[in-house]
Amino acid sequence: MKPTLLILAAGMGSRYGGLKQIDRLGPSGETITDYSIFDAIRANFGKVVFVIRKDTEADFREIFGRYASKIQIEFAYQELDKLPDGYTVPADRVKPWGTGHAVLVARDKINEPFVVINADDFYGAGAYAEVAKHLSKPIPTQDLYSMVGFVLENTLSDFGHVSRGVCDVDSNGYLKKITERTQIQRKDGGIAFRDTDESWYSLTGNEIVSMNFWGFPQSFFNELQIKFEAFIATAINNPKAEFYLPFAVDELIAEGKAKVNVLTSPDSWFGVTYREDRDTTVAKIADLVKQNKYPQSIFDSII
Repeated sequence: MKPTLLILAAGMGSRYGGLKQIDRLGPSGETITDYSIFDAIRANFGKVVFVIRKDTEADFREIFGRYASKIQIEFAYQELDKLPDGYTVPADRVKPWGTGHAVLVARDKINEPFVVINADDFYGAGAYAEVAKHLSKPIPTQDLYSMVGFVLENTLSDFGHVSRGVCDVDSNGYLKKITERTQIQRKDGGIAFRDTDESWYSLTGNEIVSMNFWGFPQSFFNELQIKFEAFIATAINNPKAEFYLPFAVDELIAEGKAKVNVLTSPDSWFGVTYREDRDTTVAKIADLVKQNKYPQSIFDSII
């Protein structure tokens, strides 16, 4: 069974200053997502599902609907009112409910193993190949998940702090725990994060971090639904609370309900957290094209 690629694209892009998910960064006007779809097709994925907001639907259908002749394209919508029965959206709620909720709203679109990525992250072909290989193997139990990890040093922005899930991996390559660090940046010649006590703590830069590249069996939706219902029961009236996908996975690991095989990719991650990251991203894509890792035009190659 071919896996599905689930692309989280409902973010508002507040730090970027616009809808970065559809910003054209490639030499022929490609978005980062065009490269993600290209890599997924090369890795033999069978379907792409976008999680978007209703008010961006027309743009996404125009830009990515053109791949429908090569791979199945579907859309799901992350709206604030998609809540468990008995709950309504508080009047002061503006923020989306988080990445865990974004995955959950696509449940009706996916009946096969699936991979979750962010729309604005460039992961490289190796990540898709590795996770597709893992998902194609017979899974002994339905609680075996996968994640492609990246080296922290290679995921920083030169223009501000970033949030990363720092991974603790055991000697067998399984994830033990994810610790979310929300303010990581280069500082005083090294790398550090600011904790909730407002103090700075050093990191080596060699830590493996989660960039939201996950592989799951379809049964994961059942566990995610349970976790989201528990979250809403306590956080419904907190206007800033978000249900993060890594937090849900971390809880399942701690409860002994999941194992996560941490995979690695030979490629480097890059992305556009800040508007100032744009020129660097354009240059990196151009260099990959120059190395013949991607065609001059994605559109001419697969459409």
